[in-house]
Amino acid sequence: MSALEAEPADILAELRELREHDAPTHGGRVLSYVYDPGLAELDELAANAAKLMQPVNGLDPTTFGSVAALERDVVGFVRGLLHGDAEVVGTATSGGTESCLLAVKTARDAWVAAGGTGTPRLVLPATAHAAFQKAAHYFGLELDLVPVSADGVVSADDIGERLGDDVALVVVSAPSYPVAALDPVEAVAALTSERGIPLHVDACIGGLVLPFWPRLPKWDFAVPGVTSMSADLHKYGYAPKGVSVLLQRGRDRQRLQYFATTRWPGYPVVNPTILGSKSAGPLAAAWAITKALGESGFQRLADSTRRSTDAIVSAIGRIEGLRVLGEPAGPLLAVAADPRAGVDGQVDPHHWADAVRGLGFVLQLQPANGDIPSTTHLTITPVTEKVLPELLAALAKGADAVRGIPHVDASELLGSLPPLDGALDSDTAAAILQGFGIGAGGALPDALAPLLAIIEATPAPLAERLLTELLARLVEPPAKN
Repeated sequence: MSALEAEPADILAELRELREHDAPTHGGRVLSYVYDPGLAELDELAANAAKLMQPVNGLDPTTFGSVAALERDVVGFVRGLLHGDAEVVGTATSGGTESCLLAVKTARDAWVAAGGTGTPRLVLPATAHAAFQKAAHYFGLELDLVPVSADGVVSADDIGERLGDDVALVVVSAPSYPVAALDPVEAVAALTSERGIPLHVDACIGGLVLPFWPRLPKWDFAVPGVTSMSADLHKYGYAPKGVSVLLQRGRDRQRLQYFATTRWPGYPVVNPTILGSKSAGPLAAAWAITKALGESGFQRLADSTRRSTDAIVSAIGRIEGLRVLGEPAGPLLAVAADPRAGVDGQVDPHHWADAVRGLGFVLQLQPANGDIPSTTHLTITPVTEKVLPELLAALAKGADAVRGIPHVDASELLGSLPPLDGALDSDTAAAILQGFGIGAGGALPDALAPLLAIIEATPAPLAERLLTELLARLVEPPAKN
């Protein structure tokens, strides 16, 4: 007698139906979040490798020795790409956020062990990934964000002015996600080394592609003052979510990353990561992909990505009213309105992204922040080359459709807000969202430009509370009758 209450075929059919409503993960239609190599055989290899490791618990490599072997190989591969020597050791994590959290946790503990008292400080450019803000929040560090230029470039001297004995860690990006700027790693490392302050290079998005990108200054362990680095295999390593590597210079420093206890009656708990029990599937998939591609295969995929990136940058340069922000390093772009075009000729990047989505390509809208204007983000992958003519046509056609339409003015919506005193409860937050035209059930509007305008115009604490409510209600189960 079967213990199943439903037929497996019916369950999988329901799952396929749910997936039909998702943005496509393959084929180059989504230019954020997904990293498609355009190689079906590589996807099949990754799936089969993950399936072989499906029942394995990555918690204990002494019980499952395969986990230790896979991790050793993956860490070694990434360390080699990033010019790490035998002094550099590392750990596979569940993703970039966990790698960033662990880098900060290690730095905090090292600072305390060295005699630091009070609240340690985390210094980083405003463009550094938000995971570091999460880390400061979780681990009790003071967040010290260094302003950047309107093109997203941080000055090493501005970072240097923030250095002091209370700084536990400085973070720079290779490149930053929002604007694709390669931070001045060598210049910052010279300043931090002089003060004995550790430096983390966040290469979560660039770590597996920038080693194959031409004409870049030194940005990895080839720079002596770099203390730690993060690099994601589920980005340009083309592995399924989620697997990343955190590398640390020095065994003694890396051991501070661990949590260990024998002070309970169960098995000894010794974890190099925040997670305990974890799937070994993504790690196995990453391992298989690195074996299949090798450095030469990664180079070929990077070359394809670079050709597409160059073509897109050139095409945007020919579109009246748009401009690529700054000088992007690697296969990321931030696109902003070009003020040189005049009011009637400008293309608002958020209206543009909505128009391009209507033509079959999903771009990522980014709100203005500090001196950085409203932008739209594009992540280019190897598969982009297969759809490049259609994508370039959509970018131009979308711009033509919205040229001269001004940025959404959210002041009228904000003016309709009731007086807000103190913390918002869930029902009040939902009512505000509904007043903005976003359903109480969490449904997103068809056009995202108005939502981004609200985020830009709303004080950060309120915007964050409303977005929390929106996302929380998306996954709430319905009430039972």
